[in-house]
Amino acid sequence: ILIVEDEEPLTMLLRYNLEAEGYEVDTAARGDDADTKLKENAPDLVVLDRSMPRMSGEQSLMELRRRQLRVPVVLLTGQLGSDAAGDGVAAVLLKPPASGELVRTIRVVLDRARVLTCS
Repeated sequence: ILIVEDEEPLTMLLRYNLEAEGYEVDTAARGDDADTKLKENAPDLVVLDRSMPRMSGEQSLMELRRRQLRVPVVLLTGQLGSDAAGDGVAAVLLKPPASGELVRTIRVVLDRARVLTCS
């Protein structure tokens, strides 16, 4: 799982909770850093902050889709609105997500991705 989040305390918390559940986690603090990591190795899932410096989460998502990488994305946002979920977003969570909510959402998204891949 790649976590793309510019708030270091939140990144550390998300990483801790996901690693405690047995997930391998990598992090990026900016969208452009995430883009570099995605070019090197596509993860099973991306947890993506909607608003970041240099390259927003929405720009990162557009780049991911432009390159046709079929990686599920869980979008983190400071406020939910009608435009929060964009094309290619598997789930949207309000920041900061409760650890149980994040883990449950990731499990559902990964299970759904496995079913779609096997179909």
